[in-house]
Amino acid sequence: MSLFNVFSISGSGMSAQSVRLNTTASNIANADSVSSSVDQTYRARHPVFAAEMQKAAAGQQQATGVQVLGVVESDKPLQVEYAPDHPMADKEGYIYKPNVNVIEEMTNMISASRSYQTNVQLAESAKNMLNKTLTLGQR
Repeated sequence: MSLFNVFSISGSGMSAQSVRLNTTASNIANADSVSSSVDQTYRARHPVFAAEMQKAAAGQQQATGVQVLGVVESDKPLQVEYAPDHPMADKEGYIYKPNVNVIEEMTNMISASRSYQTNVQLAESAKNMLNKTLTLGQR
């Protein structure tokens, strides 16, 4: 594997973590929303990742990276609260809140941020190694 493939691998990792950060931010932004029906209530979303396996193409190996397969909604139960005086209450007096756990989402955001940072540092290290190879033999 070429050192240049490191950029492709770390780039796919940064892209995946960016999706994760955006999804987590969306979950946190909608954590306090309220709805009058189960169907209209926001549900937490989470990205699904898969490792891209090395592929053989005409005898050459291509870079391995991370692939975002999609974003799925959580199947955790929604929070149902009896609040007959709430303007969004249904005819039985219930309001529905998202199944977003803000503490889990903040932990997920910290993890995604650190993973993104690790990929940036990996690309930076590869760049520095390539720069060092250019200076070999200059003495």
